[in-house]
Amino acid sequence: MSKKLLTADLGLMRDFNKALVLSLIHRQGTISRAEIAKRTNLSRSTVSNIATELLAANLVRESGIGQSQGGRRPILLEFNYQAGYVVGVELGATHVVVIVADLEPRIIVELEQDFDLTIGPEAGLCRVAELARQALAQAGVNPEQVVGIGLGVPGPVRHEMGTVIFPPIMPGWHGFPLRDRLEKELGTAVYLDNDANLGALGEWAHGAGQGVDNLAYIKVGTGIGCGLLIDGQIYRGQSGSAGEIGHITIDENGPPCRCGNYGCLESMAAGPAIAHRAQLAIKAGQETMLSKAKPVEEITAADVSRAASQGDPLSLQLFHEAGRHIGVALAGLINLFNPKLVIIGGGVARAGDVLLEPIRRSVQSHGLRTAVENCQIVQAQLGREATALGAVTLVLEKMFRSPQLSLAVSTPLPVGL
Repeated sequence: MSKKLLTADLGLMRDFNKALVLSLIHRQGTISRAEIAKRTNLSRSTVSNIATELLAANLVRESGIGQSQGGRRPILLEFNYQAGYVVGVELGATHVVVIVADLEPRIIVELEQDFDLTIGPEAGLCRVAELARQALAQAGVNPEQVVGIGLGVPGPVRHEMGTVIFPPIMPGWHGFPLRDRLEKELGTAVYLDNDANLGALGEWAHGAGQGVDNLAYIKVGTGIGCGLLIDGQIYRGQSGSAGEIGHITIDENGPPCRCGNYGCLESMAAGPAIAHRAQLAIKAGQETMLSKAKPVEEITAADVSRAASQGDPLSLQLFHEAGRHIGVALAGLINLFNPKLVIIGGGVARAGDVLLEPIRRSVQSHGLRTAVENCQIVQAQLGREATALGAVTLVLEKMFRSPQLSLAVSTPLPVGL
């Protein structure tokens, strides 16, 4: 082996050991150098040297004195959650959410704006970048302190390219270099994923899915998507399009879908479909409190949800129909993947049991008994923050797997891990 290769191997080993030690400190909360050596099988001198480097980089700090194990009482180390910051972004069809969080992650600032995906990727990413800068300024965080940005988008993602592929509700965005362009714009590593995948990750790490490694997150909004966690890992499929439950055919003779097919779940149960059916019913003369609220053409799924919560018969009927269709698709998913938990999130899911109860009944009617009886269907806990917080979680997971973690605060993270 050449001296150059040996030097490279030794450097990689040092970086790996450093990441191993830092990850252990992060998971443990507080821990002594001796305990780190015991758990990692590293020598005490190696751990001492790594601890000195991490202290100098401000990634860990000394947090007090531990209990004696027969000798001197040890000085404890803890992770410094303010050593860097992460930006999480949810790019939705009608809104964009940006959060700034520390490494715990604790949300420091959250901003939301109306957004229209049809403005295209060039103008759209400029809006995202500007909102991210505003959020960082409000948080008092310098861009140099940002260790990564997570971005969730409502379409299939090709990870090796950092692009979306044939996204039905993102006209003009196919193949656009989202990751590379946003990295250039903001000067920080960007990690791109589907919004439902990140919703699943967010709920798993911080919400309704904590402690459950086999779950599905169903996002019901302008579209309908699904994020799958199998054995604690996001399942993306061969080309990044796993979880496109919104494009399962429910009725071959149903309404046209933006994907080009007919009778897709999304075309029958997503927010725009619920609103459209309400508008048609009002125009047909059906009695409803919705007709008094605003012009018929302006009625949204949120209006239908509010009316349903007040007992409006038409609105309740529309949510029951949407829940029944979603339940049919979910029964198939539960039969196939046998998850322990299904979490219903997204804007339409804010209707609560008005939507969840018909979903549960439909799943019971159409699902395989052994799978359905071992699967709980619940509402998301994180609300509108699920995808953005999942995006932050994605960045942190990439950080703690990376041999370059100890350099993360001073230099951008490697891209595409």
